[in-house]
Amino acid sequence: MTLEQIIEQITGTLAYTVVTISEQPITLGDILFIPLLICLGLLLTKWLTGFVSKRLTSKKTDPNIIHLVQRILYVISITVLIISILDFMNVPIAAFAFLSGAIAIGFGFGAQNIINNFISGWILMWERPIRIGDFLEVENTKGIVEEINTRSTRIKRVDGVHLLIPNSKLLENTVVNWTLVDQLVRCSVKVGVAYGSPARKVAELIMQATTEQPEALAEPKPLVTFDDFGDNALMFEVTFWISSRVEGGLRLARSNVRFRLEELFEQENIVVAYPQRDIHLDGSLTLIKP
Repeated sequence: MTLEQIIEQITGTLAYTVVTISEQPITLGDILFIPLLICLGLLLTKWLTGFVSKRLTSKKTDPNIIHLVQRILYVISITVLIISILDFMNVPIAAFAFLSGAIAIGFGFGAQNIINNFISGWILMWERPIRIGDFLEVENTKGIVEEINTRSTRIKRVDGVHLLIPNSKLLENTVVNWTLVDQLVRCSVKVGVAYGSPARKVAELIMQATTEQPEALAEPKPLVTFDDFGDNALMFEVTFWISSRVEGGLRLARSNVRFRLEELFEQENIVVAYPQRDIHLDGSLTLIKP
């Protein structure tokens, strides 16, 4: 068998009609060429999104904008790839009108949650009520947003555990975004001192302990209040603002103020109050020695 005969036999095999759609034959060669076309399309899509992402990153573009652009490029590329495959196979798109309608109805009844989360994901990426890097509080769970996907959002909890939260849950439920507008967070520290302590001096020491902390902002200015005459102590509270993206910054700021307060109170012989109880006995009390 000569080379020409082999080529003719291969060509004839590839030209074999496997199926006909709307009077358009789909040959074996078309089916075998589809995986190659898909691989080339996916590689081109990956290269294009990577190239655009690098350009945007070099211009210090917001990561949320980069993420949104990546998703849009993926959708456009996949759509173009599907249309190109149908065009290569000479299959009119109208031939899939009935099939696509049936699939849409099936998705509508059987995949409501998936579609809901998909649409919610695009809303989150477009409107940006939640952005990458935001510190969220969702149903007593606190963490930093690491990635917003089309179906779910990945959050790294404060203890290092990663959570995948459906996008629809972030839109339908109440979500506390600590960093939506800015990173300013208000802290407060309460302390009680023993009765008889100089109240004005105590307030000055609390203000000093607060303003000495580098994380405490000068504006808004810290505020010390004589909160109450407690059962066992004179109650004071200081409120101040810090710039922090995580909850750990609040705990550290409060801890530093308390450490400094303990030192200043010791220097001025001011006693931090502790619970005391007076016991009144009716009648006589007799102590019996063993």
